[in-house]
Amino acid sequence: MGLEDAKTQVDQAFTRDDLKGPSFENAFGGATSFLRRKYSKDLRGVDIAITGVPFDQAVTNRTGTRLGPRAIREASALQPYDPPYGWDFDVMSECAIVDYGDLAFDYAQVSAFPATLTRHIAGILEAGAASVALGGDHYISFPILKAYAEKYGPMSLLHFDAHSDTWPDDDMERIDHGTMFYKAIKLGYVDAATSVQVGIRTHNDDTMGVTTIDAREVHERGTAAAVAKIKEVLGDNPTYLTFDIDALDPAFAPGTGTPVWGGLASWQAAAMLRDLAGINIKGGDIVEVSPPFDTTGATAIAGAHVATEICCLLGARMRAGT
Repeated sequence: MGLEDAKTQVDQAFTRDDLKGPSFENAFGGATSFLRRKYSKDLRGVDIAITGVPFDQAVTNRTGTRLGPRAIREASALQPYDPPYGWDFDVMSECAIVDYGDLAFDYAQVSAFPATLTRHIAGILEAGAASVALGGDHYISFPILKAYAEKYGPMSLLHFDAHSDTWPDDDMERIDHGTMFYKAIKLGYVDAATSVQVGIRTHNDDTMGVTTIDAREVHERGTAAAVAKIKEVLGDNPTYLTFDIDALDPAFAPGTGTPVWGGLASWQAAAMLRDLAGINIKGGDIVEVSPPFDTTGATAIAGAHVATEICCLLGARMRAGT
């Protein structure tokens, strides 16, 4: 296995028959799907559906996150050879994961986008799979949360970010990546009392009742204390995990639209995500990866690892049978 398979495997995104197992295709060649999973619109028997949402018309500063899903997929080609590090199981071998492709939408009909995305995610959930979305700007979490709330009721939100994204905005027709969680709480998609924001380092007068663990608290008290606090707040409530890549310090993720200094180190994010195993996660997303602002590709690499960790969290919960 491994080197021998690499001599014959190519374009596993289309040619693989089994939805489970590693891939040894050369990282530098072939069609790029997320983790070399099969591209498929058939969700029968699927546990996790990866889907790209290349939308960035809601940003307040730099565009470019519409190119995020493609870059994250390419970066993920480095990962499918071995089980994700630090876990006691291989999510690629134990869970049926497909790359469901990207959301189709009319970029010139921005007002129609939210409902289009909600329907897209609802279709995944109706098929019995969990979704992991590759953004795209952070607004995409709002229509996704609507689909999840329709299935599970008000969600606990586990939100990694430099910004709270709860700035007041009572115009429900506005499409803005900085106000959508204000609206999600107001509309009952999110239960603020059982939600947590991690890595925050920008000012907002009103947390709306969401527990905040700012970046400095993580730095000073450590990742284990942060995880314990997160688990206490979330309890066993149905949880949606959203990870804005600007939760990481710009030293680790420069390719994003609204970078803020003083952020999490990549090792801190990795430690917290792995130690969160057991939470009642139902789905998640990685957002705000903007490849045009990162010539090294480091931001997309971080994004691919975050998406893989979300899959592992989902797989850990599925293994528990709940």
